Amino acid sequence: MRPAEGSNGRIVEGYASLFGIADEGGDIVRAGAFRRSLRRRGAGRVRMLWQHDPARPVGVWEEIREDARGLYVRGRLIPGVAQAEDAARLIASGALDGLSIGFRARRAVRDPRSGLRRLYEIDLWEISLVTFPQQDFARLTKSGPARRFSPAISLEHGGGFVRSASHFKKA
Repeated sequence: MRPAEGSNGRIVEGYASLFGIADEGGDIVRAGAFRRSLRRRGAGRVRMLWQHDPARPVGVWEEIREDARGLYVRGRLIPGVAQAEDAARLIASGALDGLSIGFRARRAVRDPRSGLRRLYEIDLWEISLVTFPQQDFARLTKSGPARRFSPAISLEHGGGFVRSASHFKKA
């Protein structure tokens, strides 16, 4: 997978979160969970970080939206930022393709039987390029939103919380 060249940096796109699929920490993001946060913040105030490190921004998100599948993102890596240039090389070589969200849960319900937490409203702060996403299908894609996903994980088969930086707490 190669990030496309943009006039002001390399373009990256993919899904930062998929609805209805449990991640490794036991969280399931519900459709509409990002709506309020995106309306309030917009793409420009959601940071693109390297591995959830707030000291290492690597780009800017130009489009963030919910669709039927999940949270689609499109942004660009900033030329001249060493970590962004390293990220572009790692993405181009296939060594890195993960995406992960940093957020605070605004409204969530834990299922007492399964232990899974359903997230109904999320305050989205950042989306990171990561080596190991908590949600296995949260990945950069070659063709963006037109790519078909066939998730092998179901709600009954576990998985959980979207990875967050150490300064974010599970609610």
